[in-house]
Amino acid sequence: MSTAARRAFFDRTHTDDLIAFLGTSPSPYHAVASAAERLEKAGFRQVAETDAWDAAAGGRYLIRGGALIAWYLPEGAGPETPFRIVGTHTDSPNLRVKPVPDTGSAGWRQVAVEIYGGVPLNTWLDRDLGLSGRLALKDGSARLVQLDEPLLRVPQLAIHLDRQVNDGMKLDRQRHLTPIWGLGPVDEGSLISYVAERAGLAAEDVAGWDLMTHDVQPASYLGRDRELLAGPRLDNQLSVHAATAALAAVAVAAAGGEAALPYIPVLAAFDHEETGSESDTGAQSPLLGNVLDRTIHARGGNPEDRARALAGTVCLSSDMGHAVHPNYSERHEPGHHPLPNNGPILKVNVNNRYATDGVGRAVFAAACEKAGVPWQSFVSNNAMPCGTTIGPITAARLGIKTVDCGIAALSMHSARELCGAEDPYLLASAIKAFLEG
Repeated sequence: MSTAARRAFFDRTHTDDLIAFLGTSPSPYHAVASAAERLEKAGFRQVAETDAWDAAAGGRYLIRGGALIAWYLPEGAGPETPFRIVGTHTDSPNLRVKPVPDTGSAGWRQVAVEIYGGVPLNTWLDRDLGLSGRLALKDGSARLVQLDEPLLRVPQLAIHLDRQVNDGMKLDRQRHLTPIWGLGPVDEGSLISYVAERAGLAAEDVAGWDLMTHDVQPASYLGRDRELLAGPRLDNQLSVHAATAALAAVAVAAAGGEAALPYIPVLAAFDHEETGSESDTGAQSPLLGNVLDRTIHARGGNPEDRARALAGTVCLSSDMGHAVHPNYSERHEPGHHPLPNNGPILKVNVNNRYATDGVGRAVFAAACEKAGVPWQSFVSNNAMPCGTTIGPITAARLGIKTVDCGIAALSMHSARELCGAEDPYLLASAIKAFLEG
């Protein structure tokens, strides 16, 4: 597809909405709330895991912590009807507040943080940081908090005190990544008191917290022609947003009688992918499998129906991938140089770090062809270790065909990442075609 044709196809309103989504989603808990808001507008309703589920047609979703599972049940779907699943994750590498947060040194008040996921540490230096996450209250409820103001900063050492800094920076994860947020002696309890007050709560009502830092600079278009997008948490909230938009569009079309769905479309947005997915909200949990089983049971299904449904099910695992870096092109596979704004990428690794095989490639190619979007292939340089996704985990846990895809980006896992401004819409279009079957 030519550049002119791509730009004629490109709907910038999708990327505008992604920028808004990123701004309201500084934590996994906020990301699922933002996705749920969009699904509600498309006619979905929230269900509780503790309630009995019915088999009425329509869209439903459940939230567990920083994870969301949503599905649309078409009219006439039987217990053996296969699923079309899009798997994503809501978490991103960052700095998270420790259980005893108030600390300090040399007359500075600081906040003790723990490093979450694979963080390029230097990208968090000299950035204005806010706080977000959730407060757990003594009555058993939780309250989301989002403080979009420059509260904290991890200051870099001045070059005058480290003349060799440009010859290679070495940051100690314990000593050098503690943010400052004021002057004075350590004031125990002050951070949580401040956050609670901003949330309209009394500090004594707070029993626990899951708080993290985020860069308060909003996502924005970049470049002479505004053809790039720079922002936080593109890995992997971009995929969460794309999948949410695609599922909502499919559901609205089906509910309006504009499309007959041969599959049950599902969105699975997991938490804790960046740390191995081993949690009750991660891809290694039984959460997704339980949801699929319960929807089958609600339609009168038995183990035979479940086996038939899963045998015909396909999962598209959507996560960010690597664009070729112009300053480090030797670190990429010479025959595979994905570029921004050239469409989603199919991610392949024969050692099953990605779940794609030849059959999966055909499914992905068919979805892109139906959507009219270009696509690219990604494979790692043999001399470089390959990352992984929820794809292989989902394939192994449920025994379903799984395909790994994403879009090409630079600065993955940095405090701010970079991708093509057209690619979010192209990815959402491909996902929509995949869910439609």
